[in-house]
Amino acid sequence: MVTQPNIIVVRFAELSTKGKNRKQFITMLRQNIQEVCKGFPSCKVQQAYDRIYVLVNDENASELMNRLQDVFGIATLSLAYQVPLAIDDIIDAAFTLIQKEPVSTFKVITRRMNKQFPLESDEINRAVARKILQETDFVVDVHKPQVKVLIEIRHHEAYVTVNTIEGAKGYPVKIQGKAMLLMSGGIDSCVASYLSNKRGIEVEAIHFASPPYTSDAAKQKVLDLAKVLTRYQPFIRLHIVPFTDIQMQIAINVPESYRITVMRRFMVRLAQRLAEQRRCKALITGESVGQVASQTLESMSVINEVTTMPILRPLVSFDKTEIIEIAKKIGTYDISIRPFEDCCTIFTPVAPVTKPLLHKAQRFESKLDIETLIEESLAATEVVMIRYNDAKEEDSFF
Repeated sequence: MVTQPNIIVVRFAELSTKGKNRKQFITMLRQNIQEVCKGFPSCKVQQAYDRIYVLVNDENASELMNRLQDVFGIATLSLAYQVPLAIDDIIDAAFTLIQKEPVSTFKVITRRMNKQFPLESDEINRAVARKILQETDFVVDVHKPQVKVLIEIRHHEAYVTVNTIEGAKGYPVKIQGKAMLLMSGGIDSCVASYLSNKRGIEVEAIHFASPPYTSDAAKQKVLDLAKVLTRYQPFIRLHIVPFTDIQMQIAINVPESYRITVMRRFMVRLAQRLAEQRRCKALITGESVGQVASQTLESMSVINEVTTMPILRPLVSFDKTEIIEIAKKIGTYDISIRPFEDCCTIFTPVAPVTKPLLHKAQRFESKLDIETLIEESLAATEVVMIRYNDAKEEDSFF
């Protein structure tokens, strides 16, 4: 038999609830797994009705497992032996694996999908357990075992594993369509992207830059954040929109207390234009109710007025501590706190209005040539494609 576990068994998360759409969900998950496997050229992906199998071949199994843990739609993963349909091979594989585990109690669990196999599940369990009990000091605990020996009897082979680990769960990215993320470079928007991915939404991102008030380091910070986020979806299209002229016009024509409100309304307008061009179904923000002045319900209502597109706010009920915990978990926190200001922090007024009135915001905006400002910003937008597997971090298209 093989000397090392040679296949990764992928079990589905919420896909089992999808009924007639199940096939579509599994196909999307397989495609996302194949995208990850581009970084591991010799591995192969196989799809079954209720599992996906990744043949490790000559690749680093530990690194591959680590990457697959970030693929949404996966409930659990197991690095397993693929062995012939022979009880002696199954027993040898189970015995080899459990000897590597620092445990004292175990349980054997067999799923026998191939009903033609001559032994029933309980007989397989007993045969495997007998070998372990005879040649180790381990004991059986059917209620709370320290390790579970999992055996799957398929039509052409068997899979044996003891190392099931948790996957990212959720839905496969892209299955719910695409949305445009307003990405600031701070902590919140990256977490919003991650949580949107978990619900099966593919994310494109729009970032507002205000040179010379924002630096190249601030732009690089956003690029680095987007690179991290490609762990959770295969690639990200980032739109970098020049925002300086709009902010200068707002500073000249809008009272200080309303500048953030009007600025946010422009951002939403620009995001919707790009979202429509890119066939996105919604906008995404990192807003949390009450966190800052522009995130009160009154402010959100006035800002929402400029768009007919749904605005998703995955963090709406999270407090800052919870958001930071997720940011650390997904690897964006340390980048987000780099001390480079974005366009919002530079132009923040001393006392922004927390309960803006729509008619006032509209009156202040009437002094601005909204359409020209938007068209000029969109015309000068830089598009950067960022892929996890690329050696070069980004390629720009204008």
